[in-house]
Amino acid sequence: MFKVLRRWWKYLTAKMGSSFNERADPKVQLEQAIMEAQEQHRRLVEQAANVIANQKQTELRLNRAMEELEKVNGSARQAVMMADEATRGGDTAKATEYTSAAEAFANRLIAVEKEVENLKALQLQSTEAANQAKSAVTQNSSALQQKLSERQKLLSQLDQAKMQEQMNRAMATLSEAVGQDVPTLDEVRDKIEARYAKALGTSELQGQSVERRMLEVEQATMTSEAQARLAEIRSSLGLAAPTAAAPAPSEVEAEAGGSETPAP
Repeated sequence: MFKVLRRWWKYLTAKMGSSFNERADPKVQLEQAIMEAQEQHRRLVEQAANVIANQKQTELRLNRAMEELEKVNGSARQAVMMADEATRGGDTAKATEYTSAAEAFANRLIAVEKEVENLKALQLQSTEAANQAKSAVTQNSSALQQKLSERQKLLSQLDQAKMQEQMNRAMATLSEAVGQDVPTLDEVRDKIEARYAKALGTSELQGQSVERRMLEVEQATMTSEAQARLAEIRSSLGLAAPTAAAPAPSEVEAEAGGSETPAP
């Protein structure tokens, strides 16, 4: 039962993770990755600073130990010389005291020498660790700068991808149906062309219909009656009927030239 629950939990976790990755904004995820890289670099710099600080402290301790070593060595030499002078002067008590002091300085000298040796070894290790820390910070800083440059490139590509997707959706609406309430351009064009063709066909049929010819005859009859009435009015007024306008000379010449037949 426990195994089944664990497998089911892993399945749900994987499914939620997959769904989250599909819906997550790549721009936000990119910023999260950059922020995490910057945080890691900050922690690395802090650790490197601690390592370098340890190396500096070891160096200071070594310098102090070296100074103490030189001082203790000088004191031991001085105690030995003073004990020797007291011995030559026959002052046994002072010679004994100076000899004891020289032995104490000698013991201190041995302890300081050991401390100096340990500090030298520690100094070498801390120096190597500090150099490695500096190198790690330098490399990580270079990697971080590369990631920052890559972020600008990825953001530009993301904007281009969004623009291209928007263009693809816009172009799709011109050739594919996007919904029941939104016709496509092809559908609207076909509808307009069908109405235009139907209007042309109807007009052509009306131009050839009997009713249209009858209307033309009635119009001609009305025009003839109007001309006859105008002739009666002119006659009652004693006016002569208007004559047709004389043709222009060029027209007369053209007609005369057209009527001539070429000589055989």
